[in-house]
Order: sequence, then C-alpha cells, then structure tokens
Amino acid sequence: QVQLVESGGGSVQAGGSLRLACAASGYTLSSNCVGWFRQAPGKAREGYALIYTGGDNADVADSVKGRFAISQDNAKNTVYLQMNSLKPEDTAKYYCAAGPRSRCGSAWLWYDYWGRGTQVTVSS
Repeated sequence: QVQLVESGGGSVQAGGSLRLACAASGYTLSSNCVGWFRQAPGKAREGYALIYTGGDNADVADSVKGRFAISQDNAKNTVYLQMNSLKPEDTAKYYCAAGPRSRCGSAWLWYDYWGRGTQVTVSS
C-alpha cells in the first residue's frame, strides 16, 4: 500500500522560510515522479504542480521560481520542498503527489498517489 505523508507546515511571517517533507512508503520516490501542489483557502486545488521532478523531467512554476526548490533524500525515501521568501499569497494546504516517471509532468492527472497535505500560513 502506497502512502505519502507531508509534514513541516506551520505559520510564518512574510519573507520567512519553511521546509516541507513528503515521506513515502510502498513507493520509491527516487525512481518515479514527485510533484508539489497547493490549495489556497476557499479555492480548488491548483491543477498544475508548483514544482516537480522525475529523472530528466523537472520544472518550476513561474509563481514560485527562484523561491521554491525541491530536493530528495533517497535513503529516507523523502522529498523536500524548500520555500523561501514566503508571501501571504503562498498561504495554502500543500500536497505532495507521486506517479510514474514515464508521464512526469505538471498536470495533476499524471499523479497516482497523493498525501493528505500540510497547512502553510504566511502572515503579512
């Protein structure tokens, strides 16, 4: 059974940083594609990944380019989302998702497995 568990969310002031973690069981993240998505309060979850990585495929959305970065700890089967220079508009619930590398991309429909999310709140 595949399980993805996000952690590291919290409250931070604008300009601050947070690092989210996505720990997987039953699925090897380093061999597949991992993406991070978010859902702002009162809105639907965004349909495109903020950032994803999977072999030669990787990309970062313009809205977070230069501020967010993804990294992996293969020994822990964990992917991290480093978020710097946070803005109030980054306030959202953040989800990690995983899927096969063969269809690695930004759209939500390419991902088979999802975590339950972790809340990030950025105050001004």
